[in-house]
Amino acid sequence: YLLYGPPGTGKSSLIAAMANFLNFDVYDLQLTEVESNNDLRRVLLATGNRSILVVEDIDCSGLKDRSSSTDDGRKKTRITLSGVLNIVDGLWSSVGNERIIVFTTNHKDRLDPALLRPGRMDMHVHMNYCSFSAFKVLVFNYLQIDYHPLFERIRTLIDEVEITPAEVAEVLMRNKETTCAIEDAIQAMEKKKELQEKQEDNGEEDVEGREEDDNGEEEFEEHGEENFEEV
Repeated sequence: YLLYGPPGTGKSSLIAAMANFLNFDVYDLQLTEVESNNDLRRVLLATGNRSILVVEDIDCSGLKDRSSSTDDGRKKTRITLSGVLNIVDGLWSSVGNERIIVFTTNHKDRLDPALLRPGRMDMHVHMNYCSFSAFKVLVFNYLQIDYHPLFERIRTLIDEVEITPAEVAEVLMRNKETTCAIEDAIQAMEKKKELQEKQEDNGEEDVEGREEDDNGEEEFEEHGEENFEEV
């Protein structure tokens, strides 16, 4: 599996839910702590059946198909992209039954295309920002209600703002009084919306500023050439 999406959208929570539902053990593999492909193989062989191997933030692991050198000039084999691909292609399926490997990333577009090849990661799951249906599930879990008059305001706001389930959950946990909790969620979304609109406006201003600079440079070059010809 590949779980991808912004931080706070529930990737780790989904893995925990999978493990609880299947009654599987979870192994958290930090690729940056593994010295070589051989070490990686030994780590995997040491894991048990009925388990989930989790490789979080695969885009930050710095996987490359080359060896590094030590201070004295000797070559030192590091874990490589090829080594990880061997896990996905064959090793993981050959070391035992009922095993799942889950990669996570905040930036799917930064992954090497070799990792995303069809048949290598069977399921790509996009963990997105909080939707209205997800909000209602969170409200039911934290406040034990399935309806509130302020839900319509939430429905409108949540389509206009990028807020993660983790941010919503943090707000709902602050207050067990139903109306206060919903009002706090509305305030959080309104602040988030205002901040995002400011960022968008600043981005447009930056683009306009760059365009003006480019136009100024073009005019300078044109007038400069004319003045040079006159001289």
